[in-house]
Amino acid sequence: MDGFLYTVTKRLIDVIGSIVFMLLFLPIGIVVAIAIVLDTPGPVFADTPERVGKNGIPFKLYKFRSMVINAHVKLRTDPKLRLLYKEYKRNSYKLHDDPRVTTVGHFIRKHSLDELPQFVNVLKGDMSLVGPRPYYSDELVEQQRKYPHTKDLVKVVLSARPGITGHWQVSGRSEVNFDKRIKLDADYVQQKSLPLDLFIMLKSPWAMISGKGAV
Repeated sequence: MDGFLYTVTKRLIDVIGSIVFMLLFLPIGIVVAIAIVLDTPGPVFADTPERVGKNGIPFKLYKFRSMVINAHVKLRTDPKLRLLYKEYKRNSYKLHDDPRVTTVGHFIRKHSLDELPQFVNVLKGDMSLVGPRPYYSDELVEQQRKYPHTKDLVKVVLSARPGITGHWQVSGRSEVNFDKRIKLDADYVQQKSLPLDLFIMLKSPWAMISGKGAV
């Protein structure tokens, strides 16, 4: 498909799809929000730093809070979590048995319910329904230092809008290391295929229900 036609069609699908999904998941979102408030003190939405979007432009990603307040800062500054932070970086910025995750957080993270507010990001144009993973800036710097051969792949990935779901999410999710993950994302961006988008969207509900690979 022609690049311009693909871009226009994909954006149209994003706008219509995000509105439909927001309406469909609204009851679940309300239940999740209430559960978060009842579980631990703090805001309903996560206070995470900005992510790197298309062309390297940072944006605020909306997520339901699944961790204690200031979890992102605490991991990087609390001396008690120093070893945990090393493990976090060593494991491609993912943690199993993360002590910062709340009781409700474990459930909503496993089934990707914490990501429901990202439909707002799609509607705003920060993200797409399907696309590469939205990375933290320091994560990209650290991982390219660890995997220097991925620098060109990162440039390819940052040429597209990040997605709520993507190729690596339905191909192993958090079980995939950065070098393999960024290769999957770069391959996706270079294909520019609406059938591939549809295939990924059709596989995504099972990834949510099963919670396979989620942390």
